[in-house]
Amino acid sequence: MTTRTKIVIGGVAVGLLLWPLIGFWFSLLVVVGVPTVAYFMLDPGQRRRLRRVSRKEIGR
Repeated sequence: MTTRTKIVIGGVAVGLLLWPLIGFWFSLLVVVGVPTVAYFMLDPGQRRRLRRVSRKEIGR
């Protein structure tokens, strides 16, 4: 199982656990917002490296 698959499964699990506790829209905001905030906290060089690696894996 790839790292990306593990992350997706973890995100779905977190979303399903949060849904009954805090509501659908807020849990969706958490599941989408946390990775987005983490991405924007990277410096520009790290973002470039992350995009380059992601593109290389797609072409594989």
